[in-house]
Amino acid sequence: MVSITVPLEEEFKKRLAAFPWVNWSEAGREEVLKKDIFNRYLKSMEITDEDWEFCEKMDWHPVDELPMKKEHAKELKEALKNIPSGKGFKSAEEFFRSLE
Repeated sequence: MVSITVPLEEEFKKRLAAFPWVNWSEAGREEVLKKDIFNRYLKSMEITDEDWEFCEKMDWHPVDELPMKKEHAKELKEALKNIPSGKGFKSAEEFFRSLE
């Protein structure tokens, strides 16, 4: 396995030390892998089974990183205007069902 060293400013290193329970090596590895998956997804618009397994484990998908389409943003804004004041939803599914 290959190791890399990342230089950090002293102040940033102190801020990271406030979270001793975080495995920063693992967090960094996961972020690099997400970036790699995202770049490959942009090129092929496909995802391998191995990458899908990682995405499911992280509860993340490359499409999450894409900007929202303007038509979807407009539709969502309109839907939010039509929600009665004080109306709450127990889940995202309940919200989307109310749009139908």
